[in-house]
Parts: sequence; C-alpha cells; structure tokens
Amino acid sequence: MLQNVPKRRRKVVTTALLGAVVVAAILIGMYFLAPAKTTYLPGKDTDGQTTDLNRNIPEDYPRVTYADATKSAGIDFRHFSGERTFQLPEDMGSGAAWGDYDNDGWSDLFVVNSVGPLTKDGKVPEESPAACVLYHNNGDGTFTDVSRQAGVGIKCWGMAAAWGDYDNDKWPDIFISTYGKNHLFHNNGDGTFTELSDRAGLAGYEGFWAGAAWGDFNRDGFLDIYVCGYVKYTNQSSAQTTRQYDVEVPASINPSSFHSEHNLLFKNNGNGTFTEIGKKAGVANENGRSLSAVWADFDADGWPDIYVANDVSDNALYKNMGNGTFQDISHNALVADYRGAMGLAVGDWDGDADYDIFITHWIAQENALYSNLLTQLTSTDNPLRELRFMDEAYRFGLGQIALDFVGWGTSFFDYDNDGRPDIFVVNGSTFQQKDDPRLLVPMRDLLFWNKGKKEGFFEVSSVSGEVFGEEFVGRGAAFGDYDNDGDVDIFIVNNGGPAKLLRNEGGNKNNWLEVRLEGVKSNVSAIGATLRLVTKESAQVQQAGAQGSYCSQNSLVQHFGLGQASRIDTLDITWPTGKKQRFLDLPPNKIIKIVEGQSDVIAL
Repeated sequence: MLQNVPKRRRKVVTTALLGAVVVAAILIGMYFLAPAKTTYLPGKDTDGQTTDLNRNIPEDYPRVTYADATKSAGIDFRHFSGERTFQLPEDMGSGAAWGDYDNDGWSDLFVVNSVGPLTKDGKVPEESPAACVLYHNNGDGTFTDVSRQAGVGIKCWGMAAAWGDYDNDKWPDIFISTYGKNHLFHNNGDGTFTELSDRAGLAGYEGFWAGAAWGDFNRDGFLDIYVCGYVKYTNQSSAQTTRQYDVEVPASINPSSFHSEHNLLFKNNGNGTFTEIGKKAGVANENGRSLSAVWADFDADGWPDIYVANDVSDNALYKNMGNGTFQDISHNALVADYRGAMGLAVGDWDGDADYDIFITHWIAQENALYSNLLTQLTSTDNPLRELRFMDEAYRFGLGQIALDFVGWGTSFFDYDNDGRPDIFVVNGSTFQQKDDPRLLVPMRDLLFWNKGKKEGFFEVSSVSGEVFGEEFVGRGAAFGDYDNDGDVDIFIVNNGGPAKLLRNEGGNKNNWLEVRLEGVKSNVSAIGATLRLVTKESAQVQQAGAQGSYCSQNSLVQHFGLGQASRIDTLDITWPTGKKQRFLDLPPNKIIKIVEGQSDVIAL
C-alpha cells in the first residue's frame, strides 16, 4: 500500500500509524484496567463520592451544645400507635408549632399526631391513644398537657399545625392539616378552644393536606392561609413494588404512584369566614405534590410572595402581583427544582439584605441553598424586581453531605448568637428496614454552623451534644426559645417514635435580642412584618412568620444573635400595611414588645 508513496512521506505515515496503534492500545488498557464505574448507592461511599469534599470542623467552632430536655420538661409524646400497614399517609407526618396561646409570655407547644394505621373504611379509630397534644408552658422549664380541657386533643391522621390570630382578637387560633379534613380551632381566651372549621368554610375539603402557612397576601389586616395538597391517595396493594437504588419500595408508599393534589388558598373575609381562591389567584399548583410552603417578600416590593416545596415535581415560586393574583415565575427565577423537596427555610444567610431559600431533599439528591441575587441585580438607578436565585449548597458545605440522608424539618436560626443564621436539618428515611419492613430506617440529624459568606457552613453535630448521636425517623421541627433564656431551642417530631425537646446550652454566652410584635392596622400576629437590626458588627433582616420547616411553625418571637455587640444601633420595622417605625440605641439581652404605631418599647 505504501510502495508508491515517496520514502520520506512513507516514513511519516508509518510513524503515524504506529502511534495510532500505541494510543489505541493504551486506551483499551485503560478501559479494561480502570476500576468499573458504579452507581451511587445511599449509605455507601462509592468512589469517594461522599468524602472527597469533606469539610473539617474549624478550631473556632461554637462551644454550644444541645441537651435532651424532653423528660425533665414533662413531655411524654409518642407519634403513631400500632403497626404501619405500608400506606403513604402513615409515613409522612407529623409536625409541631410554638405559640403563646394564653398570652402569658411563655411559648406553648402544639404537637400533631397520627392516630395509627389507616382503616379500610376511612374512619378514625377513637380507641387509639395517639392524639394531638397542647402543652402549656409552666414558665419553669416544664410543660403540662392541657389538651383535654382545652378541647384540642383531636384524633386524626395529622400533618401540620400553625398558630395565627385570624380574627384579630389578640388570642392566637390554631389550624391543623390532616389526611382527611382540615381543622380550625378558635381560641376563646379562657384556656379553651372551639372548633369552627365548618362555620369558617375550611372543612369541606377532603384530601391529603400537608404544610400550612398563615400570611396576609392582600394586606387587608386579616390573615389568610395557604394549605399544601400532597397527592390524591388511594389504597394500594403493598405487593406491587418498584426498585429505588437497591431497595424494594411498595407502590403504596411511593408518591410517584399517585396524581398530585391541588393547593388551597383561603382568603380571610374579615368576618370569621374564609373563601377558597387558590385557582382564581393562580396558586393552586395542580401539578405539584406539595409538602411545604412559605410566605416571604422575596423581591422586596412590599407584597408577600409564596414559595412551594414539591415532592417529585417542580417547585413553584409565585410572585404577588398586588391585585389578588399571583404570577408563576419559578423557571425565570431558576427555582423550579425537580427533586423530592420536603422542608423549607427562609433567611438572609449571607447578610446581603434579601431572603434566601434552603430546601431539604430526598436521599441522594443533596439539599439546596438558593441564594437570592436581588441585591446584586438591583440598584437605585435601575431597580429591577426580576428575581434570580443560584443554588450554592455544594459550594458552601450543604449539598454533598446530605447525599445519604432524607431531610425534613429545617430552619435558619442563630443557635450561637453570633449574628449569622445557622441551619438545622431533621432526617429520617422513607425506606423500610430490610430485616423488619414494618419499620422505617432511622437517621441522625444535622446541625450546620454558618462561619460567614466566604466559607459557608460546617456540620458540627458531632461536637454539639450527645443527643445528635441518636437516630430516629425524623419529620417535623419547630424552633423557639421556650425557657426565655436568650437562645433558640428545638422540638422534633419523630415518625412512629418519641418526640424530642432539645435545650440550647451556651448560646446565650453571646448577646441577643428577642422581639414580640403586635399589629394594629396590620394583622395582630404581625405575620409578614420585616425587621432590620443594625449593630456595629452586623446588619440583619428577618420576616415574621417566614420559616416553613416541615409541617411545623417556629415561634413568632423574632430572635436576633448579636455577637459581642453591646448596643443595637437601629431596629427598623416595616409592618405588613407598609407603615415604618425606627427604634434607636436599644440594649441587648432583653425580650421586648413593640406595638404598631406606638413609640414606646415595652420590656418584658
């Protein structure tokens, strides 16, 4: 073949052919000798996928721990009664909510329960010992179960709870979502409640309802409520299975087996009744399997928007247009995340004065940290309001570490009072144990310390208390300072197991401020109010009622960590009506109350 080619060219061609043969041989060798690529399996460090970006705990981590105070506080709550029957509603709940129902200055606790296995006729078994519980805070570190005398110890397949004063009588009422119908209990102001679900127009909706969030979307001074619809659940045979990773999963506990349920927006009519307008307002989210939702003014235009976490369907961000309707901007804002989303947190983690979003996900999907780019995209000369977010979980230590976990309840909160919001994540599997399918796989929880916007978050649970070494099938989490000592405590609901009250020990070594708001022209609960606190060390923004967690609600008392700052230079409040107030030169380490329109700060 090469005989008619000139000698010099023949040599070049021959060399090229030999080179190609050598390269081919090397590639073939690499193919056969290289270790085989394997699919990531949860719980297994395949090819170093979960260790190659491990972040060692810095030497200056906070010396703050959490202690299990459940027993000493007098809390004896166990979720579920009996053996699960491999049905999805049995595995998803439940949550809890902090709220001062008797206005004595101490946060009380409502805990949602699931009565037990689903019955074939759909009727709630009244003989079950598993009921919802209202714990009265005694003000001495202990609680008393007052469910029966208060009239709220209902038995249901419960999911979420949320406190909100819907009729502005200064006594917080409570909403409870369930697999079944939803419940609204009116606070009578004497330690008792009356269920007014039917009269208020909330009870006529049967479904699989999950997270619930109060918010005054039209700024008329009355709280509206948004309710997440999960799936249109029908009883399925547990014999039908799908394979997820290396685990057989019954179709009856796989949300992908069911069509999505639409969401509900109940507009408060101001007369004790509500009208459902979800579809009319454009927030029904009919294609989403919704579990959590948060109201927050993400674009700083004064109107509360809503973000919805959906399981195995696109998440949704609805911009409030200020005219009673919303616009779906999920894709334009880059937050139409298609993963198994459960829990939500909203806060300004990087200190740039806009609200970021943290989302907990299913196993092998990583959690998400959506940093809000509003500040970067907005200037006084060109005030853009088109929202854009960027998922920076991987970059700042929150993504890869979550591969082996199924995340649920969560929140931004400053556990060490250094002025930077940290993150806590409750974990618990939806997989069944191989040796005993009646039980779900337990997991440990994660505590992330925020070291600042340059380095991000470090997982510090291993140095933050023995309680973090325990494993449960975690679900809901509610955050609040129940003992009024200036640091944030955590209550956790574990599916099919005991609840846990985690007491913060040492967070109040740094300075702090807690603010209780009371609306006048705004809704009395002041949900939606924006607070901006400035010291010589930092500037912080928070929005009352903006934390979503999972089927849970944090205390409506706004908690600020101040680090070593000895004074608060300014505290600016923008009430839901738009009215602004400024307070100067406030002392730290106080619990204060501010009433809309009043210039005096009330020390509590």
